[in-house]
Amino acid sequence: MTQIRLARVSDAAEIQAIYAPIVQNTVISFELEVPTVAEIAQRLEKYLEFAPWLVLEQDGEIWGYVYASRYRERAAYQWSVDVSAYVHEKARGKGVGTALYSALFKLLELQGFHQAFAGITLPNPASVGLHESLGFRPIGIYRSVGYKRGSWHDVGWWQKTLQGGWAAPKPLLSLLELQALPQWEAALEFQLA
Repeated sequence: MTQIRLARVSDAAEIQAIYAPIVQNTVISFELEVPTVAEIAQRLEKYLEFAPWLVLEQDGEIWGYVYASRYRERAAYQWSVDVSAYVHEKARGKGVGTALYSALFKLLELQGFHQAFAGITLPNPASVGLHESLGFRPIGIYRSVGYKRGSWHDVGWWQKTLQGGWAAPKPLLSLLELQALPQWEAALEFQLA
């Protein structure tokens, strides 16, 4: 069975297993040390107080995950989020990232968010392609902003409008309020490529 669902703290070990090789073997993540399972569990708790963190589970195994985090701390930024997606090596190219992000964006819109931002270490054509296929547009590059694996790296920034209109925003829904909406289950429905 395949499903997209809200992540649980008990998923921390599987999430860490997906993320660890990205930290260890690539410059995609600017973390220099792999976070422990306990650190991933703490992140899950923190982020789930704010917005959805979703996993795609295939026959009991997590194939990928996405989450939203605060764009910035100041109050006027509260309707904007940073988003991230990570897919297990064996599940790449199967539509996992697209399915997860599509569900996340529906939920973020229902929650009341206005803009989503994604930072991508360059070059990374697969990630750029995924984000642009889902409506992200490039907005700029931070040059030589991170040093990892013996060299400086650029980070490109992409932006997606989650909902149009420029009227004053409504207060954001909490994750509990969001889960109570009838649209919650429909947002998690998907088809893999």
